[in-house]
Amino acid sequence: MHPDTQQARDRAEAIFKKKEERLREGQQAMAEYEAARAATREKTARLRALRLARDAALKTPIPPAQKQPAAQKQSA
Repeated sequence: MHPDTQQARDRAEAIFKKKEERLREGQQAMAEYEAARAATREKTARLRALRLARDAALKTPIPPAQKQPAAQKQSA
């Protein structure tokens, strides 16, 4: 095989391998991102449920406000 042809083939294979590696790394990064996003959603939902349960347990009936007699205006 001609040396120039071999160098071109080696260069093309190296470029191809780099592209494959970048693609693989991109897919792995996206999977990690999605996993972190799902974990955050689950944690938020769990904490929200706990907060709502706590608030419901602490909620005490508030008596209706009593009307106070209106202050009488004095005529001048």
